[in-house]
Amino acid sequence: MSGRGKYLRASEVAEYVYCARAWRLRADGHEPASGQGRRAEGVTWHLAHGREVARARQLRLIARVAFLLALVAGLLLLASQWR
Repeated sequence: MSGRGKYLRASEVAEYVYCARAWRLRADGHEPASGQGRRAEGVTWHLAHGREVARARQLRLIARVAFLLALVAGLLLLASQWR
């Protein structure tokens, strides 16, 4: 945080939500590079990271559905053995 004590500005919260690492670096006194190329690299990285996060969520959902289907199949198999 900037040396303002314990209060956060709304822009700092927005920066943290967008990229916690960038917020932490700025809070530790590191200023971002001023070149447009570095900014473009950062935007590209964030977009790629966002796609990876979305893909991970999709895979987690697929895993949950597969687990539930296996559980139901196992219960049906167990129930058929009892008859």
